[in-house]
Amino acid sequence: MAFFLRTSRIITSRSARTITQFPSKNLNIRAFTTSPTMSAIVDSHFVSQITAAEKKITNSDEPAKGGPTAAVQSHTGQELTSQVVHDITMGERKITGNDRPIQGGPTSVAQSILSGGSPTSTSNATSGSEQHSGRLDSDTIQKITEKEKQLTGQEGPVKNGPTAKAQQHANEPITSEALHDITEGEKKITGGERVKGGPTSAAQSELGKSRS
Repeated sequence: MAFFLRTSRIITSRSARTITQFPSKNLNIRAFTTSPTMSAIVDSHFVSQITAAEKKITNSDEPAKGGPTAAVQSHTGQELTSQVVHDITMGERKITGNDRPIQGGPTSVAQSILSGGSPTSTSNATSGSEQHSGRLDSDTIQKITEKEKQLTGQEGPVKNGPTAKAQQHANEPITSEALHDITEGEKKITGGERVKGGPTSAAQSELGKSRS
C-alpha cells in the first residue's frame, strides 16, 4: 500500500510539472510571433489612387469640390485611419448621392489599403526595375510632388499646385495639355516662373524616358 502511494505521488508530481510547462511555452510563442504592423500613409501615391477612382465615377478631369480627392488631400502626410476613410466616404456620397460606397470607388480603394498595408507597396516592389510608361502614374506624380516639396518646403501639396494639377490627369498619357496644367500649377508656387528641374521638368523627363 505504501509503495502504491509513493508511486502515485511520483506520477502526480511528474504530471504536475509537465502541465505547468505548457503555459510558459505558449507565452514564449506568443511573444515571438507578435510583431508591429506597418501603417499606411496618405501620400501622393495614395491620393492619385483616390483621384483615379473618383474620375471613374464622375468622368471628369477635375476632382469635384468637396469630393473624395478634396477630402483626402486635407490629410496628406498623415497616417491612414478610419477617420480618413470616413472623410473619403463623405466625399464619395457627395458625388454619387448614394449612402453606400460604390465597388471599386474611392472608399473601396481606401478601405482595401487600410486593411492591406502601405499604399506604396506596389511602387516599392517595382523600384528594382523602374519602368517608364509615359503616363501620369503614381510613380511620376510622386516625383512631381518631391519637386514641389523642394520648392515650397512644405510636406503637403499646395492647392492647385503642380501635384494637384497632375492628379487631375492621373493615369493619363503625359500630353502637352497635361504638361501645360502642371506648369500652371508650378507657376502658382513660384510666383509666375517655371523652374529648371522643377515639377514640369520631372514630368517631361518621364515622358522622354518612355520614348527612349
